[in-house]
Amino acid sequence: MRQVAGLLLTPGASAGRDHRTLVALEDAVSPLPVRRIDFPNRIAGSRAPDRPGPAVAHLRTQADDFATELGVPPEQIALGGRSFGGRMSSIAVAEGQPAAALILLSYPLHPPGKPETLRTEHLPDVHVPVLAVSGERDPFGSPDELVEHLALVGGPLTTVFVPGDHSPTNDSAVCAAVVEWLRALERL
Repeated sequence: MRQVAGLLLTPGASAGRDHRTLVALEDAVSPLPVRRIDFPNRIAGSRAPDRPGPAVAHLRTQADDFATELGVPPEQIALGGRSFGGRMSSIAVAEGQPAAALILLSYPLHPPGKPETLRTEHLPDVHVPVLAVSGERDPFGSPDELVEHLALVGGPLTTVFVPGDHSPTNDSAVCAAVVEWLRALERL
């Protein structure tokens, strides 16, 4: 059985920790402890996205601090987020950040209109269970593209597609997928 003692959530590149989907997800997984974080540029007041290096370093520090706060090892913290935040979470895990699991909401597989520019090089080094939830019409990766390319993940992968684009408006569908997956994960 894989124990998840807490969930660290990260926003997309142009959003903050209070993005409606992250707030809805925190409510949906209650009483599981959740920490929603901003990336350094957002904390400094900039709307420009962070570079991966500083974003991943910040995420790793926040995950370790959250684990310490909960009195558990970092291996019991699930990491995840929307778009850029999910990608940074997956890079952190690929680079050695201990985690119980990864939750990738609207993973930005490639820039819109540039399917040849894949963001997958690190995925074979991800060896934890992964849930990817995306909109059926996401220009950052269609369902077929995501199924094909996220198969590179080194751990068990579950993909769920909900109505919508890169920002599905039905937060309840996204949250239901995450809650169901977390429950199944606890039974493994």
